[in-house]
Amino acid sequence: MKTVSNFDRIGEENAFAVLGRAGVLAAGGMDVINLGIGQPDFPTPENIVEAAVKALRDGHHGYTDATGILPLREAVSADLHRRYHTEVSPANVLIVPGGKVTMFTAILMFGETGGEILYPDPGFPIYRSMIEYTGATPIAIPIREENGFAFSAEETLKLIGPNTRLIILNSPANPCGGITPKAEIDKLVAGLSDYPDVAILSDEIYDQMLYDGEQHVSLLSYPEIRDRLIVLNGWSKTYAMTGWRLGYSIWPDRLYNMARKLAVNAWSCVNAPAQYAALEALMGPQSAVGEMVAQFDARRKMVVTQLNEIPGVSCITPKGAFYAFPNVSQTGWKAKALASELLEQTGVATIGGPDFGTLGEGYIRISYANSQENISRALKRMKDFLAQNPG
Repeated sequence: MKTVSNFDRIGEENAFAVLGRAGVLAAGGMDVINLGIGQPDFPTPENIVEAAVKALRDGHHGYTDATGILPLREAVSADLHRRYHTEVSPANVLIVPGGKVTMFTAILMFGETGGEILYPDPGFPIYRSMIEYTGATPIAIPIREENGFAFSAEETLKLIGPNTRLIILNSPANPCGGITPKAEIDKLVAGLSDYPDVAILSDEIYDQMLYDGEQHVSLLSYPEIRDRLIVLNGWSKTYAMTGWRLGYSIWPDRLYNMARKLAVNAWSCVNAPAQYAALEALMGPQSAVGEMVAQFDARRKMVVTQLNEIPGVSCITPKGAFYAFPNVSQTGWKAKALASELLEQTGVATIGGPDFGTLGEGYIRISYANSQENISRALKRMKDFLAQNPG
């Protein structure tokens, strides 16, 4: 059989491969501490679970509109207005089965041979994977430690060329935990006025996971780019609902129907009772979100302190999400080799920085979505391993 050449170019997310290997080692009796996978270790709040159960009992067993049930789209609009004081019509909201679907859809819309798409490096690996799948050329936006793992507006604008179709932005960022300051976003948006045909995909899935008084700056706050802006968000991180596969996206008028058609062709609609759970998440009490973020904050401080106590390792303080991205270049180890040996020899699962892009060499990603006790044990193992195995 001969498959289309696109599949020769498609990549994957190595965090799931590490998760699988960690499971095999754990099944074989190893005490594995997973600091690799990017999901909250908290249960979905009980009121959200009960809303899904009630929806099932109330008979919500069938198809819904491909764009999502209207009450949920209205709730998304109200939530964005409450948090960002910006108007978003429910007619521009698309409910999708997970955050990846939005990037998949947007990149399919703009990616083709001869086109270029800008994406963050280090960044979520599916950005580049999907760009290459479409045949477009991926152009890396450098995300540098010396810049606090924020993107540079000046550097980004210089990468735009005549073939640029789409720019992907992510703040708060995976894998680095960086937040791009408002002044830098202002500068980027101003510069984009010179490129009116370039679309923007803003991945804001971590928008409620911020620390030290940081405030999220949504690109929805810039009316001058709203006619070409796609926003990715959802429930997975904020409400500890990764397995529910729930996301939403905001589309400009001229792109919305294209996204809707792809939904009809690909997944018909999102699981009906899950949509009622998402409605409860937005409309119900928000105290669980604050409690979860407060625990992440405590872990964040502990992770940074303990990482900086390991010889050869340095780590700047992340400002958002739930990841640390320590610099391990002075250990003498290549990042992926170190991540592999930490898992195989010590049972500590991390992700090598190159899995997030070429500029990820010299770093590993550590998810602090685990208990303080487990994180401390894992970092002690890492410290001991490096002391006994200098690179």
